[in-house]
Amino acid sequence: MSGDNSSASYDLEMSLNLLTLLNQKPVITDGAWGTQLQALGLAPGQCPEDWNLIHEDRVRDVAASYVSAGSQIILTNTFGGTRTILERHGLEDRVREINRAGAEISRAAAGLASLVFASVGPCGKMIATGDIEPSEMEKVFMEQVEALAEGGVDGFVLETMAELAEAEIALKAAKKIGKPVVVSMVFDSGRNRDRTMMGVTPEQAALHLTEIGADVIGANCGHGIEGFLGICQRMKSNTDRPIWMKANAGLPEMVDGKTTYGTSPEQFAQKATLLLEAGADFIGGCCGTSPEFIRALKAQFAPV
Repeated sequence: MSGDNSSASYDLEMSLNLLTLLNQKPVITDGAWGTQLQALGLAPGQCPEDWNLIHEDRVRDVAASYVSAGSQIILTNTFGGTRTILERHGLEDRVREINRAGAEISRAAAGLASLVFASVGPCGKMIATGDIEPSEMEKVFMEQVEALAEGGVDGFVLETMAELAEAEIALKAAKKIGKPVVVSMVFDSGRNRDRTMMGVTPEQAALHLTEIGADVIGANCGHGIEGFLGICQRMKSNTDRPIWMKANAGLPEMVDGKTTYGTSPEQFAQKATLLLEAGADFIGGCCGTSPEFIRALKAQFAPV
């Protein structure tokens, strides 16, 4: 979005609280959830979303840690909460229960300190390959977002999207709820790692997502924060929507059999100032980041 956030040139239905945050940008979001849950005992291959039911206290600890660190928006433990993903774990009959619980956990942790945006990831089936029909995909996303809305979320983040057709269908479902919707793509492919897996460029994504009515657009995962600077600039130049950026803590490396990330919280926060200059309105972290990264961001952007 350019110019005065309160007088946008498109029909943006956002909460007063969110517009207030945007007038004081950057809005600090949260960091990674998966690695935080793993640190609390989530085993490889275990369904993270199932923890909303069997380890509610641990999920709440992750949410609360980001609120305490200074996140103005936290997400929910529902990235893989669609029926098509949950069926891989035999949980397809608990979609509503799992998603509603995920929303309620983050809502309770946030209190009045943070907004809660529901995390909605890809459904695991692609239209381009004929895995699923568009009408069926819309039902899958509708089921999830309705349950998340019942749990009291303030908005939705459709994240790590690679296929514009899927992003559009998920957006159509989420917009029916009547809350703000962020659509966040993942650019990790191509010679310069500036395209989605389906070959979509930041310019194409920004133009299309603006046209179909996303309230906020952006990118997450796929890169360390340096790689997000160009992506942010290119998206900003092709939209009037606020820009959402959640970079990794560098690129993953295997050290002694363990995945590690080389960027420190302080380095991440310092480079985030360049991301703000590139046009980011919302700044947070993806893989490898933690509450320490959020504290560093808050300190970096604290009013003088």
